[in-house]
Amino acid sequence: MKQTLLRIITLLGIMAFSAWAQAETPVIRLATTTSTENSGLLAVLLPEFEKSSGMKVHVIAVGTGKALRMGRDGDVDLVLVHAPAAESAFVEGGFGIDRRDVMYNDFVLVGPTSDPAAIATTGDAGLALERIAAKQALFISRGDDSGTHKKELSLWQAAGITPVDEWYREAGQGMGKVLQIAGELDAYTLTDRGTWLAYREKSPLKVLLEGDPRLFNPYGIIAVNPERYPDINYQGASKLIEWITSETGQRMIGDFRIAGTRLFTPSANTSSIARY
Repeated sequence: MKQTLLRIITLLGIMAFSAWAQAETPVIRLATTTSTENSGLLAVLLPEFEKSSGMKVHVIAVGTGKALRMGRDGDVDLVLVHAPAAESAFVEGGFGIDRRDVMYNDFVLVGPTSDPAAIATTGDAGLALERIAAKQALFISRGDDSGTHKKELSLWQAAGITPVDEWYREAGQGMGKVLQIAGELDAYTLTDRGTWLAYREKSPLKVLLEGDPRLFNPYGIIAVNPERYPDINYQGASKLIEWITSETGQRMIGDFRIAGTRLFTPSANTSSIARY
């Protein structure tokens, strides 16, 4: 009886200690893009940071627009996004501080191998979109205010086209789902290269246009302003920013590959936002 009681007391003690330890573990709330999450990069980076810092990172993967709104509302501690103009507005509005360049890749236009709009020969994103519109070839837009969606809209605007007809469909979904839809419908879409590389083996689509300088895609990390929201975990946000832009974090980003192909180029020591 005494041994049973002792075991129960020991078990309760272990459970209480475990609950206390979990409660004491600081949590950092990171709002980031579905493209970053879908690539698999964070699944490699964050465990290393958590191990070295003793903190836990809770990732909320949404579009860039929603990530920045969460930052403006004080619902997260920092954001990792890819829309330089929106990032600048976020910082200038007093919602974020300590923005750092983290990495970059590029966008690509993918579509069916038959390429009905003949965009593969253009080498120019604007001309490619003009041909898609003229042909009224099916185009799937994310339509979710993400960084990719913002880039796509800016390309249509630069081409002088307002895509509103039936051939243009807004999915309101993340990049992985949009690639799936486009593949099922033999449609064109714009995707970041990281997500494409992660999904290409499962897609019937292929890259038809790449390399246009306008398709450059920089990522930045920003802490939410603690003066506006004193209750956020600014200390944790700062530690994650310092780590991901450190030599260790940058090396891990540069080493991250899928099928031997690097998805992101580290840029913490460059000024990618100025090149956008």
